[in-house]
Amino acid sequence: MKSWWRKAPAAANDERPAAEAGGVERALRRLEWTVIRRLDGLLQGDYCTLMRGVGIDLADLREYQHHDDVRHIDWNVTARLQTPHVRVFTEDREMAAWFVLDLSRSVDFGSGLKAKRDISAGFVGVIARLLTRHGNRVGALVYGNALEAVIPPRSGRRHVLRLLYAMEHRSAKAQAAPAQTGMTRLADLLKSAAMLMPRRSTVFVVSDFLSEPGWEHPLGQLAQRHEVIAVRLFDPLELALPDLGLVPLRDAETGEQLWVDTHDAGFRRRFARIALEREATLRAALAKAGVDALELSTGDDLVEAIVRFADLRKRRVRNIGPAGAKAVAA
Repeated sequence: MKSWWRKAPAAANDERPAAEAGGVERALRRLEWTVIRRLDGLLQGDYCTLMRGVGIDLADLREYQHHDDVRHIDWNVTARLQTPHVRVFTEDREMAAWFVLDLSRSVDFGSGLKAKRDISAGFVGVIARLLTRHGNRVGALVYGNALEAVIPPRSGRRHVLRLLYAMEHRSAKAQAAPAQTGMTRLADLLKSAAMLMPRRSTVFVVSDFLSEPGWEHPLGQLAQRHEVIAVRLFDPLELALPDLGLVPLRDAETGEQLWVDTHDAGFRRRFARIALEREATLRAALAKAGVDALELSTGDDLVEAIVRFADLRKRRVRNIGPAGAKAVAA
């Protein structure tokens, strides 16, 4: 396997994205003003609601789940409640976070003003900036037709610009390149991630999960070592087709094209039914892998989506039940 680490640019080159990509700088500044400032008020500065780590300060107790580290089981509480419970610790050191980025052709799709790729870039910019300004390090794996770049974890605003520049560069490269050959192989990306992340980290897998089958097991294996959050990108038009008459549809990844009659109500019902089945299968696979999932639509407000996800994680971590809380207090 190639050594990606030797290909990392020298420190002197880290300023290139800020100097060469004024559009990336403007995009990050816009995110800082329109999204991050709103999140500061809504999250009250507590970015820790998005991730919990290994430390020495006990943050909470919750019931054991199949992907938890058995070393964190609290045996006294387990014996008292007759149900395995694990300790959740507050991170007491600089945390490394990784973005596993699926930037294949399918994320270029968007039926409105924004494509899935734009939502992905906005999410990465916001979360990376929230983490790096608290001294944490962020890195990324960039996938197009294959694993194309590995950006080692570092901190600082310039490094966030570098991440966004890599995503923008991949977008420009995809537009200039011929059609993608074959479907996305998300399993290959997840296996590479497992090999390239030596220390326990928080991992954001940002993808639309339109891939060849077989990614579920590598995702579960990744979640056994790391805290994995699946960020699923989608467009409302992928779930239901409007009545537009005869329209051409093209597979962004294989290049296959066909004409469909969306005026046919039976066809639209079949399309919606298949989409619902695919949604149910995807959510079941993510749950089986033991990962939390954040669903981002091209029509969503990014602030509301992140706050909603943070609230759900906070409630899940603290949900040990009233009886359990009383027993622990006793």
